[in-house]
Amino acid sequence: MGHREDLLEGAKRCLLEKGFARTTARDIVKESGTNLASIGYHYGSKDTLLAEAYISIVEGVSDDFDGSEEQQQRAAGSEPGSLERFHEVWKNVIATMRTPGSPWHLSMEIVAMGDKLPGVRAHLAKAQREGARGVIPMLMGGLEEDVSEDDVDTLGKFYMTLMMGLIAQWTFDPETATDADELTAGLRKVIEATEGKVPGPKGEPSS
Repeated sequence: MGHREDLLEGAKRCLLEKGFARTTARDIVKESGTNLASIGYHYGSKDTLLAEAYISIVEGVSDDFDGSEEQQQRAAGSEPGSLERFHEVWKNVIATMRTPGSPWHLSMEIVAMGDKLPGVRAHLAKAQREGARGVIPMLMGGLEEDVSEDDVDTLGKFYMTLMMGLIAQWTFDPETATDADELTAGLRKVIEATEGKVPGPKGEPSS
C-alpha cells in the first residue's frame, strides 16, 4: 500500500480506538507509519482524513445490511415496499448495532461534538445523502442509479432519521433499544391509523 492507503487504514484504527475528538494527527502518523506531511498532501487536513476513514468504516458495516445468504433470499422473496421487506432489512441493520464494539457510536460523537468538527461534518453531510440514496433500493426495490432526488429528500431522509434514532438508542441503552419486530409493529400501527386519510398537497389531511 502507498501512503494514502496507509493513512486511511491508520486513521480507521485510531477512530475505533479513540474516536474523533481524541485522535491527533500524530496518532495517525504513528499508527500508519507515515509522516505529518503526507496527511496534507493526500487529504488536505486531518479532519478530511478522519471523515474519509469514518465513511470507509461505515461502508464496511453497511456491507452487512444484506445479512447472510439465507437472509438475502428471504428479503428477496418479500415484496419491495412491503412490511416484510421493511422488517428483514431493518433486522439486518440492527444486527450491526448489536455487535460488541460496533462503530456506530462514532455517529453519536459527531452529533455531540456539533460545530467543533466542521471539516468532518461538511464532508459527511454529502456522504449521508448518498447513504440515503443507497438504502432506498434495499427497501423499495429498483436500482440506486434510478433513485430520484425527490425520493432521496423524502424516503431517503425518512430512512436516515430511523437509522440515527436506532443508533442513538443502541448506543445509549442496548437493553431497551428498539428491535426490528417493534419497529415494524410501530409502522404497521401508523399505516392502520392513516388508512383512508389521504394527505393534501402540503401534507395536511384532506377532508
